[in-house]
Amino acid sequence: MLKPSFKIENVVASITINQTIDLNVISANVPGVEYNPEQFPGLIYRLSKPRTATLIFSSGKMVCTGAKSEKEVHSAISKIIKNLKEKNIVIIGEPEIQIQNIVASANLNAEVNLEKAAYLLDNVMYEPEQFPGLIYRMSEPKVVLLIFSSGKMVCTGAKHEDEVKTAVNKIYQKLKDLGVLYE
Repeated sequence: MLKPSFKIENVVASITINQTIDLNVISANVPGVEYNPEQFPGLIYRLSKPRTATLIFSSGKMVCTGAKSEKEVHSAISKIIKNLKEKNIVIIGEPEIQIQNIVASANLNAEVNLEKAAYLLDNVMYEPEQFPGLIYRMSEPKVVLLIFSSGKMVCTGAKHEDEVKTAVNKIYQKLKDLGVLYE
């Protein structure tokens, strides 16, 4: 039997640099940023490497999305801070980065009897008329898994990459022990 696999699809992080930022100055000096304060209070700073979009607010708060790893978040933020400093925008201190959510796709490499799994597992929601997947709230690590009969899964709510790996392996073992996995 093939072991389960997973791939991180998106890492969302909040960043604080304890100072206010003049978004008009950034907009005027950094090419390619999007700033339309009448429509949205934040400035959008997109990078192609790593491929991310970071919202920057005048409060000094930022939200980075689109990264495929925690390392990419750190890389994107340091690149943005470096670019701002090169444009003579004063940034004092180090940014505080906090991972808010990691979304991953996974494959158990086996089919799942969702009906039986819903009956045997705690903390589940399964209403096939509403949604074709079983929603499982895992307490440790604290993540939510969307499990489909094909064995495909979505994991959301992780704060660290290792939590994704733990959750995928844990649910795989649990479903295997319950006898609801079919190769």
